[in-house]
Amino acid sequence: MIFQAALRAIAQMFSPRFRRVLWRSLALTIVLLLLLWAALTRLAAMWIDQTAVVASHGWIETFAIFFAGFGLIIGLAYFIPPISMLVASFFLDDVAEKIERGDYPADKPGTAMSTGTAIVEGVRFAAVALGVNVLALLLLFIPIVNLFAFFAANAWLLGREYFALAAGRFRSPEEMRALRDRNSGTVTFAGLLIAIFVAVPILNLFTPLFGTALMVHVHKGIERRERAARIA
Repeated sequence: MIFQAALRAIAQMFSPRFRRVLWRSLALTIVLLLLLWAALTRLAAMWIDQTAVVASHGWIETFAIFFAGFGLIIGLAYFIPPISMLVASFFLDDVAEKIERGDYPADKPGTAMSTGTAIVEGVRFAAVALGVNVLALLLLFIPIVNLFAFFAANAWLLGREYFALAAGRFRSPEEMRALRDRNSGTVTFAGLLIAIFVAVPILNLFTPLFGTALMVHVHKGIERRERAARIA
């Protein structure tokens, strides 16, 4: 079910009916990354200046410049998950409505979040994702462990939060959490696919759209599976 949902999400991302939201989500993602890059660059410059002041050897400053540049490139990857969560909250309803109308026309449509709720939830999800990925970033220089920490943390986090966005259109927070807990393995595995998507350069810029589309399909699949189990 999950692989089929992922393939459908990828195909729909670049289809004509999603083109407008694709470019809008991509533009917002790039703008946020550029702002973050500017902030991190400024912090790195301040650190290098401070290092140059206290250091008496030129090689220390050279090392500081190299380390700062390398750290910015690697560290930025850890900030894509929280940024994707923030962007997804703005475009969830647009994406979900298109998928629901096109792929599940017989089902009752979901209820869109208000703009205020979308912003609050997006900021909350992004803050949680930022905290988790900062902890994962601390393990950057421990081989193997760093990769495991990155994928394990983001599989859990992205699966959990993207599912909440998709299922929240149809259920109360309590019902959504109960459904997520009953299907935690499926939700986490779907989150792992999103985490793998995040790890691919360039492609990860499309994470908000992919994650949203994937979880809409996963939620629908879980809903159908549980309905069939009740009937049986």
